[in-house]
Amino acid sequence: MVNYRYLGNSGLKVSEITYGNWVTHGSQVDDSAAIATVHAALDAGITSFDTADTYANTLAEEVLGKALEGQRRESLEIFTKVYWPTGPGGPNDAGLSRKHIRDSVHGSLRRLRTDYIDLYQAHRFDYETPLDETFQTFADLVHQGKILYVGVSEWTAEQLREGAALAKDLGIQLVSNQPQYSMLWRVIEEKVVPASEELGISQIVWSPMAQGVLSGKYLPGQPVPAGSRATDTKSGARFIEKFLREDVLEAVQRLKPIAEQAGLTMPQLAIAWVLQNPNVSAALVGASRPEQLADTVKASGVVLEADAMAAIDAALAGVAEKDPAKTYDVSPKTRP
Repeated sequence: MVNYRYLGNSGLKVSEITYGNWVTHGSQVDDSAAIATVHAALDAGITSFDTADTYANTLAEEVLGKALEGQRRESLEIFTKVYWPTGPGGPNDAGLSRKHIRDSVHGSLRRLRTDYIDLYQAHRFDYETPLDETFQTFADLVHQGKILYVGVSEWTAEQLREGAALAKDLGIQLVSNQPQYSMLWRVIEEKVVPASEELGISQIVWSPMAQGVLSGKYLPGQPVPAGSRATDTKSGARFIEKFLREDVLEAVQRLKPIAEQAGLTMPQLAIAWVLQNPNVSAALVGASRPEQLADTVKASGVVLEADAMAAIDAALAGVAEKDPAKTYDVSPKTRP
């Protein structure tokens, strides 16, 4: 079963392996398979579920709402996000303005079939909206009971500091950030993580397996596997391409004996690695088939010894991206 961790400096516990339905629900897999996978996650002890209104242009939220219908609501932690375009793409169909946030949260509540959202996250930083407007709107929604906690995704250390100060002034908490983080993508470690530790913010990390590259199935000198994330031109391919260099793939193969020595599969090693960071509250995992989760959840509670961590660093030396400047390139300077 899955262990739990506190979310930031709050009393809310979340499952340290959290089910995320980006890419899969509403697009890659049919609804019956998606629902079966959510039920498998519940059976494995996962109670935290992450989605966003923009995933499959709102369809992912609908599928998750349907899959969770009939479950005891108090036993679930449901996360969703706002920022990216939804609907037909009108002038107010994106961003973190008061109008878009209010329109979006009510749509998310309907699609998720719930009367409150446990964690509502700003999916990116909005350079076009005053930050106090965004946080005042979040505060109003907290006080109305429509959302319980506020989080963000891919914010810089400076943005986290400014957001946390505004939240405190408004009597609410900024409890989480959702960045990309894996053995191969470590850009948050130098600035974002120390700022978060100081502010009482924890990380809910996405792509802990580097879009599947850390599974070891992408082999150097070989074509990408048919049907893999690298062939998904709708969304997955553009995220994975930076990890498909020959030097990266060769380095990943050096992880196999480390995983074997630890008694883990490659996916388990990748997920266990991000969970060794004490500032990480949860690793987001997805699945297109229920049986995929049986392997994944075994990473919960794993403690990697110091020599294993050192061996991983040595295996990936020179290919793991650590440049903190890359945290400044994620949020668009103008609304999409």
